[in-house]
Amino acid sequence: MKSLILKDLYNIGHHSRSMLLMLLIFGVIFLPTNGLISYVIMCCVMCSMMIVTTFAFDENAKWTKYAVIMPVSKNQIVLSKFIVLLIFTVIGTLVGSIVGGIGGALIQVFDYARLEDWINLITTSGIGLVIAFFFGSIVIPLLYKYGAEKARVLSLVAFVLPVVACVGLYKVLLTLGFVFSDRLVFTGMMLSPVLVLIWSIFMYKISCKIFGQQEF
Repeated sequence: MKSLILKDLYNIGHHSRSMLLMLLIFGVIFLPTNGLISYVIMCCVMCSMMIVTTFAFDENAKWTKYAVIMPVSKNQIVLSKFIVLLIFTVIGTLVGSIVGGIGGALIQVFDYARLEDWINLITTSGIGLVIAFFFGSIVIPLLYKYGAEKARVLSLVAFVLPVVACVGLYKVLLTLGFVFSDRLVFTGMMLSPVLVLIWSIFMYKISCKIFGQQEF
């Protein structure tokens, strides 16, 4: 399975410079207007979506037909994609944090000497990683079911629907008088990695089922 992971990393490596340049440009555009939090989360999500590109490469090279005759199971092939997604997400988190921290210091929205700013940056990075991996795990079953081209459009829907649902639920709870205390928010943040892990396992099982039913 290690070779499956390295294959995707080598393939996407040719596009790493253009992605880094894009994130730098977005930093110049969005940091002064949208702030550090939005930029870091955006970097995480954008890098996690590179998993779609790996599927496009596989389809163009007819890789899957070759992969299924290799001494690896279909479940291992699927698992490698989730591991690659995690790697992409971690890279996006690191790049977003570094570029966001440097850019934030230049425009004076981040102070290296303030512990509070470091805590906010680390917290934001963790939130961005969880959010990006959550949405990426939704996209993988779509990629196995519909292919890279169709899944690009469906991934936007998969991204928008949970956001709309969460915002709608938040407003409904506020209307009903529910109070989001600091303790409740902190508890939710601590539980979010566990919940996303459970969710990703569920998405992995679905992906394995979809991929297992395909014939090549």
